[in-house]
Amino acid sequence: MALMNETSAPDRNLALEAVRATEAAAIAAARFLGGGDERAADEAAVSAMHRALGKFQVEGTIRIGEAGGEGSGPLFAGQQVGMDGFPKADIALVAIEGTSIVARGGYNAISVLAMAEEGGFLEVPDIYMDKIAVGVGISPDAIDLDRDIAENLAAVAESKGAAVSDLVVCLLDRPRHGQLVAKIRDAGARIQLILDGDVSGVVATGLPENSVDIYVGIGGARQGVLAAAALRGLGGHMQGRLVIRSAVDGAKAQASGIEDPDYKYGVDEMARGHVTFAATGVTQGPLLDGVRLYQGSAITHSMVMRSRTGTFRFFEGHHDFTRSRKD
Repeated sequence: MALMNETSAPDRNLALEAVRATEAAAIAAARFLGGGDERAADEAAVSAMHRALGKFQVEGTIRIGEAGGEGSGPLFAGQQVGMDGFPKADIALVAIEGTSIVARGGYNAISVLAMAEEGGFLEVPDIYMDKIAVGVGISPDAIDLDRDIAENLAAVAESKGAAVSDLVVCLLDRPRHGQLVAKIRDAGARIQLILDGDVSGVVATGLPENSVDIYVGIGGARQGVLAAAALRGLGGHMQGRLVIRSAVDGAKAQASGIEDPDYKYGVDEMARGHVTFAATGVTQGPLLDGVRLYQGSAITHSMVMRSRTGTFRFFEGHHDFTRSRKD
């Protein structure tokens, strides 16, 4: 049975199951909002997502998981999750993208999970990736990691029928991006700097009525694969290339089966086949509202995308903790 067969019961349930997992992680993390303890927030989110994954109606294998080595704890790459007797699936996840955001009570922390057919995700180590991404309606030929940023901006502007000065470029606010920021400003484009959360930064390029036109810069490789999974559903385009900063990074890439660390991966190479992507806001952000906790209840805001249909949906979840729950 194909994982994403349109007529199968598991397919109809997968989107909701994925959202349940990100909701559980987001609610658990939100309880530590502003507490200053990144580890406690992360451990709570990981445990909650792990429990939710145990009820998934798939035989799942985590391909992109929490940082660390196999067997180090819940949600690490190689771990088997879900239930026997159901279709096989590969899973990519980050229980909290932005643990430091949660710890300081900041902006734009999310919980993210994607599912694909077996073999659907590029397996990457916990190192950096250089990324460039654009949304639907822009030619994939308009972006290339080997071109100067000014050339990319000119090509994107031409593809959109706009001026470079009309473009908004999103990237992480990091010292490593100092020269890149200067070049973007010299080219005349506008800039939106974000403190954390480059999955949401990439996703923003693909959403209609969003102000972000292009995402660029270096962030986590795992987040790059998750972002590619989202863009599969949105119809956007992306390139990603691993950043090898040391012999240790090179060894990690080799151990992950990466034969050419300089290879530029397209969105379809990072997330193949039929893909479901889900995200839930932990704290308030440009894409999703944060968790609102009340006495005995919570409200969550989530999004889900499916590459098979090209649809994306927003969910508002109302959770009553006073009732006996089976999901």
